[in-house]
Amino acid sequence: MRVLVVGGSGFLGREVCRLAARAGWVVVGTCHSGAVGVPGVEVRRLDVTDRAAVVDLVAGVRPDAVVATPYRYGDWAVTADGAAHVAYAAARVGARLVHISSDALHAGRPEAYTDDDPPTPVFPYGAAKAAAETAVRAVDPDAVLVRTSLILGEGSKQIQLCRDALAGRATLFTDELRCPIDVGDLAAAVLELVGAEVAGPLNVAGPDAVSRAELGLLVARREGIDPAGLKTTNGAAAGVVRPTEVRLDSSHAAGLLRTRLRGVSELLAAGR
Repeated sequence: MRVLVVGGSGFLGREVCRLAARAGWVVVGTCHSGAVGVPGVEVRRLDVTDRAAVVDLVAGVRPDAVVATPYRYGDWAVTADGAAHVAYAAARVGARLVHISSDALHAGRPEAYTDDDPPTPVFPYGAAKAAAETAVRAVDPDAVLVRTSLILGEGSKQIQLCRDALAGRATLFTDELRCPIDVGDLAAAVLELVGAEVAGPLNVAGPDAVSRAELGLLVARREGIDPAGLKTTNGAAAGVVRPTEVRLDSSHAAGLLRTRLRGVSELLAAGR
């Protein structure tokens, strides 16, 4: 299996590269300015906003599968246009496409979102992820769109944000519920989906729904930090419009995959 990981220098992309290389796959990982840093992975520089460059690279690599993980918060050209360019290039060579999407494209509601629920974005990043999905589905109906949530693990931005909030350097929202997932679990699931006969949106997230503030408390408990200094707020108090209760129903993925999608309570159990 020859796989191209677009965004191989990112938190998830690097883990996908590592697991694929360990499985004996031929792995090519792209980066824009960072480094992939995974032994055995061929690295290529790529600007996903450059359509011609994306087409040329994919045509040269001729992968069996493409895992598309790149995004840049607040950058439509990378998140939306880049996804369209990768989908187009992958379709031209007949590569299986696993596109990484996000729960940020939902507005939030008390009921869990299923795989088939359409996007309801309420802020620019969510709109960009929704546009990316629309482009990918139009170009390649056989692609699988992995809708995931907050990604945890050593080096995770989400864990660092919690640490910053516990130190008074950041603020966590009490009304933003998510279903966090471990980076290793997500990467393993992504690689399984390369060979799975599934297309369209697929929720792949943990089973536990917690607020960002609750996540901060779990991090405090695990790391032995006094939670008294945790700074919290809500959308109304902060004067921002952001997704609120976004629970992903990942039961379809859980039944489809061998990878067990662990909950945040297990991932951040005290003493681990």
